[in-house]
Amino acid sequence: MKVGFIGLGLMGSSMALNVRAAGHEVTVYDIRREAGEPHLKAGCAWGDGARKAAEGAEVVFTSLPGPKEVEAVAEDLLAVMRKGSAWFDLSTNSPTVVRRLCERFAAKGIAMLDAPVSGGPAGAKSRKLALWIGGDRTVYDKYQGLIDAIGDEPMYIGPIGAGSVAKLMHNMAGYAVMAALAECFSVGVKAGIDPLPLWTAVRQGAMGRKRVFDRLSEQFLPDKYEPAAFALKLGVKDAMLATELGRELNVPMRIANLTYSDMIDALNRGWADRDTRAFMLLQSERAGVKISVPEGKLKEVLDRG
Repeated sequence: MKVGFIGLGLMGSSMALNVRAAGHEVTVYDIRREAGEPHLKAGCAWGDGARKAAEGAEVVFTSLPGPKEVEAVAEDLLAVMRKGSAWFDLSTNSPTVVRRLCERFAAKGIAMLDAPVSGGPAGAKSRKLALWIGGDRTVYDKYQGLIDAIGDEPMYIGPIGAGSVAKLMHNMAGYAVMAALAECFSVGVKAGIDPLPLWTAVRQGAMGRKRVFDRLSEQFLPDKYEPAAFALKLGVKDAMLATELGRELNVPMRIANLTYSDMIDALNRGWADRDTRAFMLLQSERAGVKISVPEGKLKEVLDRG
């Protein structure tokens, strides 16, 4: 298959090489000419500009820094991509931008799908990458084999923009968890515990023994907070003691205090004997959404590992 690949940075470089290794005819382009040297050695062609890289390609991949760069390249792609071809944007992008571009490309008979990846440079090199893809399902199915050359865990996730939403929420959840951990470790170390045994302790606890996102399947996603695995009233006591410790040590705990405040609000709703995670319902109410997934569907995902 004739493929154009634009953007040979830390992620794009390896992904393009993997597409070539799968036997496809690949033309690459990056604003840094030297970035394409390994690809030329691997048998790729060089496109002198995004238009040249995309010209005549059945499928074009872009792996770019952000929305501004994607929108700029989109103008070149619109100029040369033919009707019936497809563009997969592997960048971490804005869902709004993606949806707007998809409409423009659809008007010319070109499919656009957002396909952000997760796994980092090492995953891009080893092909141990997740791809969360939004857009036309028939186009996704048509190019499944080509997508498999880039990552070992591709997933069709919904209509255009869905992939970008999933990637942004995945990343933001990770950043928020890291911020909360930094907060808790700063208190723990100031309270007299060396960071290594503190880290060892939190790894051995209930949270550390299970993948963070897997725990969402226990109460939050199935929307079942009774019977409680650990009652909210006990969790409130723990949060109170933790935030009190921060105040005693003059260590700010902004995230912890916001969490404690939500837990108190949930307690005042009369949810004391519901599961600790019942306070998560407050955010769903604020957003005006209902989150409830059948337990059987959750088990199917967990069983896949």
